[in-house]
Amino acid sequence: MSKPIVFVALISLSISLIANEYSFRKYEHVKSFYSELTLSAIKVSKKNKLPAAAILAIAGLESGYGSGYVSQITGNILSLGAFKGDNELPALYIPYSKSLKKVLFDPNEIKKHSKQDLVYKKRPKSYKRDYRPAPYAGTANKLELLKYNKELRFKAQKACLNDFATRWIKIDSNIKAFRESRVWLNKEIKDNGVSILNSMGLNIVFINKIGGIKNSFNYRKTWPKKVELIMKKVGLVQLVNSIVNEKMSFNEAWESK
Repeated sequence: MSKPIVFVALISLSISLIANEYSFRKYEHVKSFYSELTLSAIKVSKKNKLPAAAILAIAGLESGYGSGYVSQITGNILSLGAFKGDNELPALYIPYSKSLKKVLFDPNEIKKHSKQDLVYKKRPKSYKRDYRPAPYAGTANKLELLKYNKELRFKAQKACLNDFATRWIKIDSNIKAFRESRVWLNKEIKDNGVSILNSMGLNIVFINKIGGIKNSFNYRKTWPKKVELIMKKVGLVQLVNSIVNEKMSFNEAWESK
């Protein structure tokens, strides 16, 4: 009599494991973030021979799935530092909402809150590249521009992705971790073909090669683990492969398990 019970329990466990495999997909803000970004990331990655799933995971972590105020203002979803001559987001005098527990930068949203709810503070210069168009880039003006202009937001985010691909992970980078990562990627592609870029193994190694060590994308040892967790829990390798290899739309790929 126990066998049927055990069998049913095993089926239930299997269903539960499948449901939890990409558990971050249940969050609407995660879907919204990746619905805007995925196709651009795939296109830039394909052109520059980079692993798209890893880049998408890095963007999710660095921008808080697009919720961080710096990424919302600048379109800098990868938290890329500015190069010499780039426009940087300046110091900002903007409030923190005690009720929402977040920094506010949109005048339309700020005026909805009482004075008692807002704590104004000077936010230091971020040293991150500001991808807003002229004349706003590098200024404290029109901070809400990308929030309301989808076309400009797409353009800014794509420029950020392109910078990562062409200015950061390159053969002549002055950062050893980036140079060596590019050399390693080139060898992997030569030995295994370009499709290797969409494998889980390569994406994991790439993440660990560019971060978690001194003088890298992020020196904290926990950084690669956090990026890898996002990549697995969102199912970004599977998402990219479904779109690239099975020609699915984003929504079809997102719903597939």
